[in-house]
Amino acid sequence: MSCNSASSDNPVDYSKPFDIEVASRVHRLPPYLFGNINALLLKKRRAGKDVIDLGMGNPSDPPEDLVIEKLAETTRDPKNHGYGPAAGLEKLRSEVASKYLTRYGVRIDPSSEVIVCIGSKEGFSHLCLALMGPGDTAIIPSPYFPVHAYAVMLASGNTIALEVANSEQFLSNVAYTCQHIFPKPKLLIVNYPHNPSAVTVEADFYTEIVKLAKRYSFNVISDFAYADVAFDGYQPPSFLAAPGAKQVGVEFTTMSKGYNMAGWRVGFCAGHPDMVRALGTIKAYYDYGLFTPIQIAAIMALRHTEAAILRQSEIYQKRRDVLCAGLQRLGWEVDPPRAGMFCWAAIPEPWRSRSDSIEFATLLLEKGDVAVSPGTGFGPAGEGFLRLSLVENENRLRQAVRQIGRCLSAENVG
Repeated sequence: MSCNSASSDNPVDYSKPFDIEVASRVHRLPPYLFGNINALLLKKRRAGKDVIDLGMGNPSDPPEDLVIEKLAETTRDPKNHGYGPAAGLEKLRSEVASKYLTRYGVRIDPSSEVIVCIGSKEGFSHLCLALMGPGDTAIIPSPYFPVHAYAVMLASGNTIALEVANSEQFLSNVAYTCQHIFPKPKLLIVNYPHNPSAVTVEADFYTEIVKLAKRYSFNVISDFAYADVAFDGYQPPSFLAAPGAKQVGVEFTTMSKGYNMAGWRVGFCAGHPDMVRALGTIKAYYDYGLFTPIQIAAIMALRHTEAAILRQSEIYQKRRDVLCAGLQRLGWEVDPPRAGMFCWAAIPEPWRSRSDSIEFATLLLEKGDVAVSPGTGFGPAGEGFLRLSLVENENRLRQAVRQIGRCLSAENVG
């Protein structure tokens, strides 16, 4: 799960009040915090400004040629234009199971423990509908990717946000929460490599998560969107590789990142068979599955492009080094991430003392022609930070750093 709630090229103002009576669940959603920034970005682009957009995790590199060619080939076959199996093609689910076995040593039954989603964000949201109801509580990571909070709210559930910066403290806080609230949390959502903060964990973290889930009788959803993008030899561990994980939870993966297939909307949910079945039950009432040629092309990607995934991670690593080194030269506090597509940077002084993250992000866009995501868009724990994506090439990132530096120098002088 990667992008913000709306495209920066979307002119719809989602913060406007409704002239009709909408459901109470809609009123539970806060005003769209990126709205003003996206409107300004659109205005600048329409005026011909070359804005460097580091705000969204929207891959700018294409998929491998063989994947595109397979899509084109299968689209020309009339047999591929009808409804496909609701759970996804059997061969695609088998390839997902094969990847889990090869990479993580996890055995998954393709017939009962994997379902294809229209992107992992769709699957996650519908699984929340399947699991949550009025009075139910989910523990979510903080700062949080918006859908982790609002999919639960749209399912009429409540959230408790626990900070993820220190993994041992997070585990302790999960236990404390389960011990001190009633009814106990029904669901724990974990997201590593973490979006937005890029925090990572080791495999033993998930071993402890499974123990807590069994002790306090909650289920687990692991959002593993950045499984394929990692640096410096780090391999993000899978939740499902922990002993007993399939007894308590599921994991969402996606082809949006390492495979550069974000717009294709190919995601997967794997793990606990009853949770997978519950998701399938909800999805049966909402959609008829993913377009068959996309699924066939996804099979080709899973089978034949593992080397391309490694090359893509190397590309992101070089971009990370350029961006982090550049920001550090400007005096910013930013730790190079071990995985993911984002840098999580503290707003530098003196701006941190005199402006919030939305104001600072707006300044960079207005005066520097660089778009970033303000940390407050990821909940209160994100205030004082910015999320900068690695989707631009190295030269564009160097240019972004220069523009940021000139913008802040001019403001400081002013």
